[in-house]
Amino acid sequence: METTAEEFFHDFRQELLAGAEVNGRFQLEEFMESVANELIETGFTEGFEFCHFRAQRGMRVDGYWFNDEGVLDLFVADFDCRSELASLTRTDVDATFKRAANFFEASINKDMAEGLEITSPEYGLSRQIGDRKGLIRRLNLFVFSERTLSDKIQTLVDSEVAGVPTSYHIWDISRLHRQRSSRSHKEPLDLDFQQMFGTGISCLPADLGAGAYNSYLIVMPAGILSALYEKFGAQLLEQNVRTFLQARGSVNQGIRATILNEPSMFFAYNNGITATAQHVETSMTGTGLQITSIVDLQIVNGGQTTASLFHTRKRDKADLAQIFVQMKLSVIDSEASETVVPRISEYANTQNRVNAADFFSNHPFHVRMQEFSRRIWAPPQQGAQRETKWFYERARGQYADAQVKLTPGEQRRFKTENPKQQMFTKTDLAKFENVWDEHPKWVNLGAQKNFARYAPRIGKEWEKSSDGFNEFYFRRAVARGLIFHATEKMVSAQPWYNGGYRANIVAYTLAVLNEITVRRRKSLDFLRVWNIQGVDTELNDVLAIISKIVNEDIIQPPQGISNISEWCKKDACWTRLQSRVEDIEKLLPAGLENLLISLEDHVSEVRTAKQTQKVDNGIEAQRRVLEIPAAQWAQLHQAMSAKQLLAPKEVGVLNIAIQMPAKIPTERQCAVLLDVLEKGRSEGIIIK
Repeated sequence: METTAEEFFHDFRQELLAGAEVNGRFQLEEFMESVANELIETGFTEGFEFCHFRAQRGMRVDGYWFNDEGVLDLFVADFDCRSELASLTRTDVDATFKRAANFFEASINKDMAEGLEITSPEYGLSRQIGDRKGLIRRLNLFVFSERTLSDKIQTLVDSEVAGVPTSYHIWDISRLHRQRSSRSHKEPLDLDFQQMFGTGISCLPADLGAGAYNSYLIVMPAGILSALYEKFGAQLLEQNVRTFLQARGSVNQGIRATILNEPSMFFAYNNGITATAQHVETSMTGTGLQITSIVDLQIVNGGQTTASLFHTRKRDKADLAQIFVQMKLSVIDSEASETVVPRISEYANTQNRVNAADFFSNHPFHVRMQEFSRRIWAPPQQGAQRETKWFYERARGQYADAQVKLTPGEQRRFKTENPKQQMFTKTDLAKFENVWDEHPKWVNLGAQKNFARYAPRIGKEWEKSSDGFNEFYFRRAVARGLIFHATEKMVSAQPWYNGGYRANIVAYTLAVLNEITVRRRKSLDFLRVWNIQGVDTELNDVLAIISKIVNEDIIQPPQGISNISEWCKKDACWTRLQSRVEDIEKLLPAGLENLLISLEDHVSEVRTAKQTQKVDNGIEAQRRVLEIPAAQWAQLHQAMSAKQLLAPKEVGVLNIAIQMPAKIPTERQCAVLLDVLEKGRSEGIIIK
């Protein structure tokens, strides 16, 4: 049942209050982080750093993010802990944007940083804006509001602030409601080519008109593609492609060389782009069919081509007038987009192994983590009587979707068993894991870039031995999450904490603790944390001591580095902290030893869990094989034999499956049968 904006507001407010308490944040910070996470997930921004600054002289900022392409996102809040949904007027909007614009203008033109406390986040931001003067090519101003936008405000016209092209974006409670309620959990991007460029895009229909979707072949002018990327950035890219670009980061030098040296050969040399859309409008002109508008264009292969065209035009002043890109566009309605679009992306990217790099949400690793999260009960927290679960959201919106068809009573039971504060996502998991695996710098790069580095590492480990990802791994990951959140809460309560750099302090605190245990040839007893579902006083005291020293260290970056958040993204920051580990260790209580287990015991836990998972995998493989009737295995045997796709070993195992139930395949044979099933699917052979 659809919720109203009023109902959504009250639910959102309760989530906010609970989240602020659990995470040890002020409500303003929880609000900003919560809305920012929505935007990061859907590509509206790459990241978010909380930075609250409010001055009497009409300036305010509550967060920011510099991306690698010369774009600065400044975020400002319209938030006053309101208990009832109110209206956001044009006057309020203009005044809020003006305060953020004033901060930018004062920073870029008036050396505002000189009057700020040198260790404060606002100093780092203001100083960085001044230092990057001339390099910031675009400014995005975002207002996050707990109110609902007046219907009178239809458009926000781009302008300039301090000579920098500026776009304005409002995320009010109604837009957030639409975002979470939409089937695809993504606000579609509407592109009107006639309005934006004064022309449609020439195309050829590439379907027979009888299928479930339409497709077109397009010769896309590179200038238009580059302009779209300049305006919309990562919003154009399907989520997996965004992650892929986060992992790669750099311009493809081969593409750049062709643009600069052989632009007339670009069409011949480049593989082109695969894209999807929910809807297109076409018109017939004197030169043929043209696409005039597209709803929800997503590039599912060719993100690097698109980004390289843009960067080469900007950095090298390349002329794109003679360059065209071939594009295959599939029009998929919103009902089918959730399943079809990721599949198109997966198949289109097979050549350059994006699958391994960006780790699709339907990768078996995520499916297994989801299965554990729905099945494994966590012990009751101190003082509680009921066991609960940790809900792993491998695909965006699963937590909400799981409740859509439930009655009010069933929803209450679901939320009791799966508390919202115990829901965690792929990017959360990547954050919990990377700080303990001594990659704190990655965590400080932001959620998406950190995930882009976590994904290929886990992908390789999965290929090597999937048995390592078992119930122990899941419980350990949750324990690491519990420690992460406990450290956040503890840091916020410290007398020395001034409200800035908490994410950086937490990441390096946990990395330092892990470094200490490794040097002692020990491991933290994560199962102890899992069993009590929290951090006890002894561990909290250890974390408090380490975090204070970490804070003192990171707020003193080397000369020439003004922004502490940027310093925390550098290898040198971690190297310097590692050099202090011996001194830090001397300050820790002897009780730390009680929190550790020997490396041998840890290895034994891991080994036992792998063996159990191996048995579970065998049982699961047998279950799946036995669910498929012998007649269907015979059908698969016949179809694949006709195409000469079967190895002798596979033929032998299929012959056993055909004789079920008279003969039952072994666990190992079942694993082979499932591989044959997948091979058949990849060749277009699907048994029914």
